[in-house]
Amino acid sequence: MDIIRSIPEMAEISRSLRHNGNVIALVPTMGYFHKGHLCLMDKARKISDKVIVSLFVNPTQFGPKEDLDKYPRDEKRDCALAEKHGVDYIFIPSAEEMYPNGFQTFIEVKNVSLGLCGASRPGHFRGVATVVAKLLNITMPHKAIFGQKDYQQLLVIRRMVNDLNMNVEVVAHPIVREPDGLAMSSRNTYLSPEERDSAISLYSALKLAEHVIKSGENSTDVVADEIRKHIETFPYTKIDYVFIGDPEDLQPIGKTIKGPVLIALAVYVGTTRLIDNAVVTP
Repeated sequence: MDIIRSIPEMAEISRSLRHNGNVIALVPTMGYFHKGHLCLMDKARKISDKVIVSLFVNPTQFGPKEDLDKYPRDEKRDCALAEKHGVDYIFIPSAEEMYPNGFQTFIEVKNVSLGLCGASRPGHFRGVATVVAKLLNITMPHKAIFGQKDYQQLLVIRRMVNDLNMNVEVVAHPIVREPDGLAMSSRNTYLSPEERDSAISLYSALKLAEHVIKSGENSTDVVADEIRKHIETFPYTKIDYVFIGDPEDLQPIGKTIKGPVLIALAVYVGTTRLIDNAVVTP
């Protein structure tokens, strides 16, 4: 596995790979790999000839009071794991390389980025869309792999790729979970043992909502209330949002569930903000 830090070098490698007929898959990450990241790499390995993983903690998607400085990092460990999972190139640019002095161009995906995490993290998806567009332009992949845990992010990227006629296939990978159901996340490392016990409330609330809906309940208010009451029985939890809406465009569906719905949650467990989601069909 080659470690690349220069944008021109990474771009030249990608041009050469494409010229030689290789199918390239990109896995964009912020590092501190867990099993979820590794599953994305394994998926990329299966559907391509060459796998590129980007490792970049993107400052433009963090708000001024968010966890940019303390976001977990371990480059040496990440490189070893990536190599073990068959990655051909790991691209690790610096912030100065990605956003040089005078940088002033950003991409904004309007409607799909407004609610859910976009409401509580203003500017977050502008940073996400911009950095992903840059990574796609630099690495020139045929396929880019994203996890469904960040469901809104996935839709933002799909919308951007479609709207800007980018020649890349966005591939979604199902949420990878711990044995007890907790969605894998680098931020799980922030949790104390007691908070970790309460973090399972997101997954168990989703399973409860699925049971309630499949048992015949079609009121969004009732389902949302059941979710909130369940989460609030766990200590250290504070709900940011409970969303029940259209899984295609993230718009609210009104008072009645008539077809497949996205249930998306954001919950603070202690000071750690966790997200999870599920698409449920009545």
